[in-house]
Amino acid sequence: MAAAPVWSVDPRTGKQREQVAVEATAQEVDATVTAAHAARDALADRTVRAAFLRTAADRLEARRDQLVEVADAETALGPVRLTGELARTCYQLRAFAGIVDEGAFLDVVIDHPDDTATPPVPDLRRHKVPLGVVAVYSASNFPFAFSVPGGDTASALAAGCPVVVKAHPDHPALSELVAKVLRDAAAEHGVPAGVLGLVHGFDAGLELIRHPLVAAAGFTGSVRGGRALFDEAAARPVPIPFHGELGSLNPVVVTEAAAAERAEAIGTGLAGSMTLGVGQFCVKPGLVLVPSGAAGDGLVKSLTDAVSNTDPGVLLDHRMRDNFVRGVAERGRLPEVDSPVTPGAGGEHTVSAGFLTVPASRLAAGGEHDLLLEECFGPVTVVARYEDDAEVAAVLSRLPGNLTATVQLSEAEAAGEGKGARLLAELTPLAGRVVVNGWPTGVAVAPAQHHGGPYPATTSTSTSVGGTAIERWLRPVVYQNAPEALLPPELRDDNPLGLPRRVDGRLER
Repeated sequence: MAAAPVWSVDPRTGKQREQVAVEATAQEVDATVTAAHAARDALADRTVRAAFLRTAADRLEARRDQLVEVADAETALGPVRLTGELARTCYQLRAFAGIVDEGAFLDVVIDHPDDTATPPVPDLRRHKVPLGVVAVYSASNFPFAFSVPGGDTASALAAGCPVVVKAHPDHPALSELVAKVLRDAAAEHGVPAGVLGLVHGFDAGLELIRHPLVAAAGFTGSVRGGRALFDEAAARPVPIPFHGELGSLNPVVVTEAAAAERAEAIGTGLAGSMTLGVGQFCVKPGLVLVPSGAAGDGLVKSLTDAVSNTDPGVLLDHRMRDNFVRGVAERGRLPEVDSPVTPGAGGEHTVSAGFLTVPASRLAAGGEHDLLLEECFGPVTVVARYEDDAEVAAVLSRLPGNLTATVQLSEAEAAGEGKGARLLAELTPLAGRVVVNGWPTGVAVAPAQHHGGPYPATTSTSTSVGGTAIERWLRPVVYQNAPEALLPPELRDDNPLGLPRRVDGRLER
């Protein structure tokens, strides 16, 4: 039986552009993973790893126009958005190169023998080592930043782990092109091409997570797909870490004082955030708690005006478009749900942005309205009108884990007066990032960033954005009473690599 072809499709028309590959067989997945495993030693030298990452960024930038053109043809995300995303991706690669150079991620700790301690302390030397081959499952909505050259790949390579990427079917041509750029960058530093493998196909994704040489996996996508892979990772004879980003509602609470103070600005900001990228962001605000009464009415009017002026847009593929149209229609039929701006089909290949309103008491009570507490991928949000703080607390208590939670406070509340601190405390258990007087869309690549949250936002407590993302692909090892001559250079007393470390309880730099 011939392998199924992999086609590049134009989401603006639904037509096939070109065949770019075929779905990988089990034998091809095995060969790809085996080649990646064999490339581990080539990444052992941190100097080589850092240089490889920087060269990858340089080469991606050198082919920016071609890459953006192909990405736009497959995703319809537009040259401006894609150019910015590629710049972010290159910045991320260089940032991890800097982390590799610094070496603090190795977390070197040395405790010399101390017979006076109770109990006595032997000679202990601890650092972190790479796990091995990492499987990366690309996201549909970020063809650069969460795909072949994205944060999972960059952080895994920085940790010293070869990568095999399962390409997303929405941008296979771009995936092939970017994989070649990264392999060419690897070759420039003597790193085998197998250090970055690429496979296509649903079955190939299952074969990949089951492969005995795969040591960990990173995923960004749906709850259904991510949970299936998570279960596969746990069911292996040797279970492996699965760092999955699955889904998020990203609730927003607007206080009555904030709505009274700047209703128009909040409504306009919300419209921009929920429609950004045609609502195809994992941190899109999908549920907004707005007070009843005049202040809340002004916010809803501002939101109505702004969303009404938003042009229809193209989603990443027709399956997502069909799910969006069906999902908003199902939600709109629920009792006491209104549509000030009706979301849905904007044309044969486009969708129209909109929002739904519902009394918060409906969400607090549960039942069929629980559907409104599930993520709907696309340009729509749910505005829940609350009567008092008790209704806000009741709704928040029913929410699953999220990537973000946002609170809009008045100037006085932000200064410490009133309920600001209490709301932050209520939102903190719900999300990995709590935003005050801003919007969750836009995830800065910075050392302090955390992009993760309680399940189902993610399947682990780690982040997929920021410097600490590298920690997902490492494990600690301690050597006890090992002779100096046998120790790896990272753990020797003379510190030949000049690493930051903690020796006998004191931080050395």
